[in-house]
Amino acid sequence: MICAVAPLAGYVDWLALLEDVGARRPLLVASGVGAGPVPSNEQADVVLLDVPESSSPTEELRQLDGLLRALPDALVEAVHAYDPDGTAVWLACPFVTTAPILGRQVLGGRPAPWFALEDKMVADDIWDSVGAPRAESRVVPVDVDRLRAASAGLDRGAGVVLAGDAREGFNGGGDYVRWVVTEGELLAAHDFFSRHCDRVRVMPFLEGVPCSIHGLVLPDGTAALRPVELAILRSQDPDGRRRFVYGGLGSTWDPPSEDRAQMREVARRTGERLRALVGYRGAFGIDGVLTADGFRPTELNSRMSAGAGSLARAVDRGLLDLVQHNLVSGRDPGVTAEALEAWAVPAMDQARFLKATGISRRRVVEEPWDVRVDWDGARLRRSAAATDWSVSAGPTASGTYCRLVAPSTPPPGIRVAELNVALMRFLDHELDTGFGEVAAPPDVRPSLAPGPVTGNPVTGDR
Repeated sequence: MICAVAPLAGYVDWLALLEDVGARRPLLVASGVGAGPVPSNEQADVVLLDVPESSSPTEELRQLDGLLRALPDALVEAVHAYDPDGTAVWLACPFVTTAPILGRQVLGGRPAPWFALEDKMVADDIWDSVGAPRAESRVVPVDVDRLRAASAGLDRGAGVVLAGDAREGFNGGGDYVRWVVTEGELLAAHDFFSRHCDRVRVMPFLEGVPCSIHGLVLPDGTAALRPVELAILRSQDPDGRRRFVYGGLGSTWDPPSEDRAQMREVARRTGERLRALVGYRGAFGIDGVLTADGFRPTELNSRMSAGAGSLARAVDRGLLDLVQHNLVSGRDPGVTAEALEAWAVPAMDQARFLKATGISRRRVVEEPWDVRVDWDGARLRRSAAATDWSVSAGPTASGTYCRLVAPSTPPPGIRVAELNVALMRFLDHELDTGFGEVAAPPDVRPSLAPGPVTGNPVTGDR
């Protein structure tokens, strides 16, 4: 196995999976050290790939496929020395295509047509085709007058959210998203989009809890998982313009049962639509907001996204990853959608997880940084004694990646957004990361009883 491309700390989960399936000592193509524990010298061979500095996580991810298809001579020699007979398999991230690299099969990537599904300009057509309730939206050219008119028509009192197209390739992490309320914010957004996009989707700002639902397209149907909260925080830049700050995710928050059932049904229908459109197989995610009126989808992630991967590792460190790799490779994993749901969803409801993270655009550390902390329910503080909480930071091509390590059994009911606020305040104080004052979005739909759904006679929720 040749694993590429991630910081060394990002390979810890992958190595556990490879050990479970009896893979030979792997070769890790690393972009740096990262934040948190790293593999030992006894676990793997390591070669470093020089990843150019980038202005954003989107730019960093876009360049990965090209880097792997134009490897420097020294790294090519290292691959051939590790695998002289050419029988090794690459294990890559979903931002790499499945075309062979140096004549060797690629697992973990995805076919090129699946990338196009992440364009925000096509998502609303998919929601309409599966009958999913959604917010009104308009797709307009990047023209300031057209943007102004569309924004005025869709503003419901809290502004609008603009999302750019995929002219330059994949974009994510909010890099091509702008929250617009004032004329100044509109002009600044137009200036950005005019340099990077042809079209923009305009949508009313949606108040509520950002969250996602995930599914896996299997040979006999689509399995739906449980909801995941997304820590998408609110802030203002030094010029006073509103912005979203992306953090981590978690499963300690539960939407009302009725909303959960509706979200899972949308996932099932969407999976079947993706199968019909492009012969889709494997995991996907639907991001959206749980508003006062229910869940409203906003974007599609045509891959094993962070939410699905985190749910999978919370219950089993390798089983769903293996299902995913087999599905994308065109193999039948030998499990039905109903059987997968019957096992996975109750297990995910039991094994909750919290991942509060942040990516600072500032390079504030050059080596891994780790400190023990305490969580008092409102803030994080350094701790002299050993605790179940710690904060790590490490350099990346686009700045600094930071994360909070929470107990394996996290406090029940806590929202990851609130914990992410505490993490970013702690990091600004300790490392001057520049996140600024951030706030968690409110839960505006608390009137219905939250909790796992046990059955739904209308949707057939399993």
